[in-house]
Amino acid sequence: MDDYTSGSDSDYTKYWIDWFLGTKGNEYFCEVDEEYILDRFNLTGLNTEVQYYSQALDLITDNLDENLDEEMRDIVEKSARHLYGLIHARFIITTHGLTKMLEKFKKCDFGRCPRVLCHNHPLLPVALSDIPYTKSVKLFCCRCEDIYNPKSTRHASIDGAYFGCSFPHMLFQVYPQLVPPKSTDRYVPRIFGFKLHDVAKQHRYQDMIREESHARIMAGIEGIPTTAAQGSSSTRDGQQNNFKSKAIEGNSSVVESGAMADVNN
Repeated sequence: MDDYTSGSDSDYTKYWIDWFLGTKGNEYFCEVDEEYILDRFNLTGLNTEVQYYSQALDLITDNLDENLDEEMRDIVEKSARHLYGLIHARFIITTHGLTKMLEKFKKCDFGRCPRVLCHNHPLLPVALSDIPYTKSVKLFCCRCEDIYNPKSTRHASIDGAYFGCSFPHMLFQVYPQLVPPKSTDRYVPRIFGFKLHDVAKQHRYQDMIREESHARIMAGIEGIPTTAAQGSSSTRDGQQNNFKSKAIEGNSSVVESGAMADVNN
């Protein structure tokens, strides 16, 4: 860092970004334009998200006080990295930012899809959350429309908020000609060259459904409390007794009516 202290403000801003981008593990980042950083409108709200925001911004723009002790400088340096990452997430969805990231995409700077049937299609960084310190960056393949973990541990430790959830989809909205045709290739399981019969899959699925249904039935039977079972049995007994009494009453009324009929005759 001491080698970059000489020179003008604009030169130092260029040098600091070059130094940051040249650090191993930061290959996913593109260079944010100096004019974009100096426009405070683009940084709205970041002062509440970054500790020592003013000092971190001064470090990026070469206005940091040289009298800071080593411990404080390390803290400000960490905040500057975080601030640059948040600025980067906003910059890459601008017109100029998309152009820069497109060049990196064409050069496969983000790696290639590990899925065999995607045929080494280039990847793009994407976040699972826009909130910092939540999720690390992932890699999106637009051919299979799935995400993957970076191979390098340095890249896997980058905060996903430095790229955002919208970036790759915004890129393909602006450059729709880059969207590849959807891959129809699917791996077909085979045994000695023969495809597995669909009936076997259906039988396995039916067995699974049968086992799940049996497990639910058994769980329901075991879950019935004893008092409830007794209550249900007593209810059934009461219903049967009521039915019997009604039947007896009906029969007696029939006998009585028959006897009256005999007397009248």
